[in-house]
Amino acid sequence: MATAASSALSPARTYLENPSITRLRLPPLACDSHVHVFGPVAQFPYAEHRPSTPMEAPKEALFSLHRRMGIQRCVIVQSVMHGTDNRVVEDAIAAGEGRYLGVALVKADVPDAELQRLSQAGFRGVRFNFMRHIENGTTVDEVMKLTPRLAAVGMHLQIHFESRLVHELAAPLQLSVVPVVIDHMGRVDATQGPEHSDFQALLRLLDNPRFYMKVSGIDRIDAKASPAEKYRHGIALARALVDRFPERCVWGTDWPHPNHTHIPDDGVLVDALAEIAPSKKALDQLLVDNPQQLYRFEIHS
Repeated sequence: MATAASSALSPARTYLENPSITRLRLPPLACDSHVHVFGPVAQFPYAEHRPSTPMEAPKEALFSLHRRMGIQRCVIVQSVMHGTDNRVVEDAIAAGEGRYLGVALVKADVPDAELQRLSQAGFRGVRFNFMRHIENGTTVDEVMKLTPRLAAVGMHLQIHFESRLVHELAAPLQLSVVPVVIDHMGRVDATQGPEHSDFQALLRLLDNPRFYMKVSGIDRIDAKASPAEKYRHGIALARALVDRFPERCVWGTDWPHPNHTHIPDDGVLVDALAEIAPSKKALDQLLVDNPQQLYRFEIHS
């Protein structure tokens, strides 16, 4: 956790101001289903207990990136950098003219009235982290008890976990009464290949039609790839998931890439979609149809 000393350090840059120009033309209404916004901290302070201190990545920078990439829709996920104070995402949703929705961070005992308020503000789900670097204090059983209350307000559950935890989380997650979205391909080690037990457990989990997968994070699950390799192991697993579960995968850049080993090039991440979803049908389903089904955007041409 961040200490007073570490918080005093200069905030770390986590994203490129000028990513490479993309070659791939995205379909109309393409959705980036996983990003964060940070700050401005004068208006939206960082949480006292956070794993690191990134430089500000405000909504204006996100909107500019999406215009550059041809991305017209987005789901902003509340980050541990701002904790359970979801105002920073709520502010971005309000500025997004119906094209930006959110996923909140809450405690398992969040009041029903707050869930209803978040739902009306454009939040479509809540996220829970089961990661070593993130203080949670919530058990998966407590999260499962929350899911009927999520159902009552039209929200789904998003889960971020270390790959090894898939084996112990799989059974209790099956008890969810709402759709469950798994972050970043379960944070598997892509260099271990598709036959690794963690990835195989993910596939079995997705055999349940209530589960969705974010094929974001090719750069996280293949973080040590050289620039020449361009995350080929991560791309291979993302392609396998899209091929096997075409109706239940969504994609995201994970901008501005907090808590990372390096600063990814968002242009490279977008262009990787040509290999992850190589046909027009697959790309439309991944970027347009599936996000519409899961997040329920108001239709905008």
